[in-house]
Amino acid sequence: MNWRALLLGAAVGFAAGYAAKQIIDETGSPSPERVLENVKSAVKKDGKIYGSWIVMTPENYEKFNLEYKVYKGGITRQLDGKREQFEFVADASTGTILELTQK
Repeated sequence: MNWRALLLGAAVGFAAGYAAKQIIDETGSPSPERVLENVKSAVKKDGKIYGSWIVMTPENYEKFNLEYKVYKGGITRQLDGKREQFEFVADASTGTILELTQK
């Protein structure tokens, strides 16, 4: 067997597998980490983020008689010298923020 052909075949197989994984990742549900990063980027427009957390397991949630699988979490930011705490609820399948409340 020709080593060059074997290595070329392995490289092409690896590249195809990697491309398939990227496509699947883009069309699948966002990870909890990605959801948290999206919420942080929305909240930090008005102040610096000091801390954040997210529950890694999706939970059932109902709003306006609609059922969702959601991630819950919180963020602490500083605005005008005061620290503010927020809790959020985000759709686990899209990452959309469903609720953001200041505590």
